[in-house]
Amino acid sequence: MSHSQTQPIELHYWPTPNGFKVSIMLEELGVPYTVKMVNIGTGEQFKPDFLKIAPNNRMPAIVDPEGPDGKPISVFESGAILKYLGEKFEKFYPSDWRQRVAVDEWLFWQMGGFGPMLGQNHHFAKYAPEKIPYAIKRYVDETNRLYGVLNRRLEGLDFVAGDYSIADMSMIGWSLGHEGQGVNIDEFPNVKAWQQRQLDRPAVVAGLAVGKEERAKTNIATDKAAQKVLFGQR
Repeated sequence: MSHSQTQPIELHYWPTPNGFKVSIMLEELGVPYTVKMVNIGTGEQFKPDFLKIAPNNRMPAIVDPEGPDGKPISVFESGAILKYLGEKFEKFYPSDWRQRVAVDEWLFWQMGGFGPMLGQNHHFAKYAPEKIPYAIKRYVDETNRLYGVLNRRLEGLDFVAGDYSIADMSMIGWSLGHEGQGVNIDEFPNVKAWQQRQLDRPAVVAGLAVGKEERAKTNIATDKAAQKVLFGQR
């Protein structure tokens, strides 16, 4: 049974490809939510209160005051958040078992590959203090391979699992960074068309805009202090 939401869901967030997944989903659902910015460049993700809900000290995380049995619940890991919201509101996550398996396959593909690999690409190509050609080539090659997988999947399909779903939401923010990832998007025309289909959705545009002004204040590519916070061990 689908739920209505009276109290806002609390979104702990910073505007990154992983944060965008959840801001887009909340905009698509049209449910009330409040944003608590977690400035990852200044170390806010390491604060004890945040660690209570996100033990991996990564955003995004949510706190739903109207969780199971009406009691609050916190959820960390962007894929788990998308599944939780999809199941709760019965939207963008099909009830048909076969269709749900397809959504899960592509959501897990994003969480395990089209995210971590692109993130390593970003790290070695943009942020690493030493440019290591082997590492850059490894992750740029793998990134291009993954775009090829996605491009083949989208042949004849509008969205990765048939209808628009949380699987698509999980990928769009990552894919929009194609230029900096060493990817020529024109070589992947199905991906390019799929990106545009999502950017034609007002909720996607709204989700991608959440916290834009805050992010503009910290340029992680040039801010050495922010890099130290992000890439150091705690």
